[in-house]
Amino acid sequence: MAETKTVTYDSIMRDLTARHFRPVYYLMGDEPYYIDKISDWIAENVLQPEERDFNQTVMFGSDVTGSQIADTAKRYPMMSEYQVVIVKEAQNVKSTEPIEKYLKAPLASTILVMCHKNGTIDGRKREYVKAIRDAGILFESKKLKEWALIPFIENYLKGRGASIDRKSTQLIADSIGADLHRLTSELDKVLIALPEDDKRVTPQVVEDQIGVSKDFNAFELRNSIVNRNVFKANQIVKYFDENPKAGNIYSFLPMLFNYFQNLLLAYYCPNRNDQNALAEWLGLKNLWGVKDYLAGMRNYSGVKVMQIISKIREIDAKSKGVNNPNTPAGELMKELIFYILH
Repeated sequence: MAETKTVTYDSIMRDLTARHFRPVYYLMGDEPYYIDKISDWIAENVLQPEERDFNQTVMFGSDVTGSQIADTAKRYPMMSEYQVVIVKEAQNVKSTEPIEKYLKAPLASTILVMCHKNGTIDGRKREYVKAIRDAGILFESKKLKEWALIPFIENYLKGRGASIDRKSTQLIADSIGADLHRLTSELDKVLIALPEDDKRVTPQVVEDQIGVSKDFNAFELRNSIVNRNVFKANQIVKYFDENPKAGNIYSFLPMLFNYFQNLLLAYYCPNRNDQNALAEWLGLKNLWGVKDYLAGMRNYSGVKVMQIISKIREIDAKSKGVNNPNTPAGELMKELIFYILH
């Protein structure tokens, strides 16, 4: 029967935990975190430990053919309700026709898991895609968008009984980014360090456990620029110049460009003094971000914002060596911050 509902990580995990299994799970995409989470759950939970020796097979796409995968999937389980076949690096399987043929009449007792990382199925293989969808689950694991990092961190910690304030969330998001394996590893480290009687993640906890300064970081630099705090912004830039691992122009340019690009859009909002209207106009998920744009419009004229965007593009080009034979990144960062604030 064809899969008609929207397939998400949460919907897959709900069905798995309810033990509603499908004959095939084709997990593909650029974000390996969700692919690993689903395949690991299946490997660890479908079969009992004593059933795995005879009924759980792990294969690698570069080492097997499509025929070998199909033949393995056709086997019946031994003294178990299911057999599990996990194919890692499924993108390296050279011939998928035998798998496609098998999926047209798959065994209900086999759970075939295909893990295809860093890409998706060739768009020309329409029949293969159709066979997967008809037999089970085709899931694309996409890279998390920048705006989705904040709720991901909050929900991850909430699901483990901890809370976090907005600044701490932004500190973690800015310092680690959207590498979900690394992000969850750092969050787990923070959780272990929290005392049993106080499960709050604060900027001090982030500084102690992740190594991000609570006073000198991307969040504080952005906040200083938004509020045109020249002294604080220069303090932070000096700190970064002396501690390159703490921050650099390559990570800040996208952050500053996104802010000033949105700030320019804010000037075109028909009712820009209304927080709800401005949030909707800018596509913000929460009202907490609106205050930064209201402050920005007080501190920067529309003309200045356009000039700043142009300067950011110029500095970006220079940071990549365009018309810049020898100016180091630290000096470029100082030049940009001075231009923005004066």
